[in-house]
Formats: sequence, C-alpha cells, structure tokens
Amino acid sequence: MRKLEEQIQLLPSPVQQLCERLASAAGSLDQSAQWPAEQLQWCGEAGVFRWFVPTEFGGEGWSEEDLLTGYLALSQSCLTTTFVLTQWHAACRRIISSPNIQLRRQLLPQLADGSLFATVGISHLTTSRQHVARPVLTATPTQDGAYLLNGFSPWVTSASTAGLLVVGATLEDNTQMICAIPSDRDGLTTHPGEKLVALSSSCTDRVDLKEVRIESDEIVAGPIANVMQANTGGGAGGLQTSTLALGLTVAAVQSIYQQSEQRPELSSIAKKMAKDSSQLLDALRLLTLGAPCQMSAGELRQQANSLVLRSTQAALSAAKGAGFLASHPTGRWAREALFFLVWSCPQPVAAANMCELAQLCD
Repeated sequence: MRKLEEQIQLLPSPVQQLCERLASAAGSLDQSAQWPAEQLQWCGEAGVFRWFVPTEFGGEGWSEEDLLTGYLALSQSCLTTTFVLTQWHAACRRIISSPNIQLRRQLLPQLADGSLFATVGISHLTTSRQHVARPVLTATPTQDGAYLLNGFSPWVTSASTAGLLVVGATLEDNTQMICAIPSDRDGLTTHPGEKLVALSSSCTDRVDLKEVRIESDEIVAGPIANVMQANTGGGAGGLQTSTLALGLTVAAVQSIYQQSEQRPELSSIAKKMAKDSSQLLDALRLLTLGAPCQMSAGELRQQANSLVLRSTQAALSAAKGAGFLASHPTGRWAREALFFLVWSCPQPVAAANMCELAQLCD
C-alpha cells in the first residue's frame, strides 16, 4: 500500500488537488444522482483528458503505467466520476486506433481539450445481449455508400450529455462496424439514465436508433468480422474495470486502518487486506505493462471482485451504525462494489464469483 501511495504522490499537484476535490464531493454526487458535470470540468482543468490522447493531437500521451496510477488515484476519490471517464476513454481509444485518419484529426484535439465529451456503446458486441438470437443494433448499407442503423445500444453511460457516441452495429452477413455518431443525429434518442443501486449519477441508459444515417467518413472500424478484436483501442483497456475495483478497495482498506488507530483489534484485518490488495496491484501492474505474470487478466478480475466486496463490507462493519447512514462513505462503497459483479463481467468471472459466494470453490 505504501508503494502505491508514493506513486500517487508523484502525480502532478493539480491531479492530487483534483482527487481531494472529488473525494469531498463524492457523497453529495451519489445522493443527487445527477451527471458529474462539475467534476468533469475539474478533470479538464487538471488536464486529465490530455493524458489519454497522443501528443500529435494535443494530448500528453501518458504511458500505460502512468495511466494506471492516475486511474487508481481517481477511483479512490470518486468511483462515479472515474467510471464516466473510463467510458470517455473507451470511445477515445477506439478513435485513436481507427484507420480513419481524417476522423482522428477531426475528433482527437476536441477530446484532448475537453470541448467534446464522448461515450461508448459497444457492450452488446461483447458481454451484454449475447444470449439473444438477433443483434440488437443492425447496420444496413445504402446505395450511396452510407449505412442505416436500427435498434438500440444498451448500457450507454452519459449518452444524454455526450456530444459524440461511439457505437457498434452488426450487418446482415454478421460482420460488424464501429462508428462515431453526433448525439443530435436524426433518429437517435437518448434517455436520462436508469436509477441504479449505485453510480446512478453516471446516467447509464439505453440509446435507441431508428434509421440513423452513418456516412462512410464516420466509420471508426469495419465492417469486418469480430471488429472488437481488430479495433482494440490499444493499451490495457481490458484491465480498467479491475483497476477501478482495486482503487475502491484501497479506499476501503485505508478506512479500516484509520479505525484501527482507535480500535487495535482491527489492525490485523487492515494488514491482511492491505497485503491482498498489494499483491493484486502488483499483478495488475505486470499485466498492464505486458510483463510475465502468474495471474491472467480473468483471474485478476475475479480476485479483484472478491476483494472489493470483502473490503468494502469490512469497512462498513468497522464503521458500525454510522456506516449505514446514507451520508457515510463506507455504505456508498459497499453499494458501489456490487457494480463489479455485473459491469463488463465475462461469464467465467461471474461464474467464479458465484461459486465463491456459494462456497463451492476449492
């Protein structure tokens, strides 16, 4: 844990100040269920959006290791804001890796300076809606080289406030495409956000599309088979959810440490959970850097899910009755930890978590 704290302290001072502001406002954001416009403005002022964009397009092009440290710091402070940022980042990554040079030149400078907020709707191509026989969002080519999109994209974060939606669709021949659509496009309907157990302020909801026209120069990738594999977005995007889970874990463990100063019986609990989180953070760093690691990304996700549930509930228990107040951070953390059981959670990870909960695991 100390190693992580030292790394976070090396972040630019505006980022450290940003984390303090995010942490102080996290409780009120959770209660309001309103989109974190002010928090994202703070992120822009601290230069956070520039982290992810290459320097040639006005960004700072942070390394994967630096991005990992940044995400861990932000997710300890406010999980909702950090989650919204990951969805912006996912859209940005897809554009960065697009072969459409003109699209990159047009959009990336606006993403870097924060003047354009983007989000992504591609879960139906990966973990969501994979059980249905017919794709939920289809693309049909027109005679003049454009495409018409029909259907819906589930679980799109911040769609009602984003200026750009990066979505995936499936063609009749089962090839797939990813495209960048202005949110004011005719036929595109966003919704204000479902009320969730936690993270309601992310304003996550479905997006409906009816005869939405996509021009050829708005295509990010495809149409090709398995477009998600071809347009990976580079970097270690698949590890983001585990990163956020471990950031929340660190916040919970630090809370238990604080309680142990007055209640020594909590010290051994805090130390054990700190040790477990440090081991997972080490594995996360190795996987992020592409270095040899005894743990796979799936195993890391399953263990991170387990630890974030246990650590947040332990922090709630340590806080006693005060932790059950809606205004107390430990209660919020315990609710937020449930998010990791369902968001971008591959079936093997979900199955392993359920086996653990049922005490069926070896």
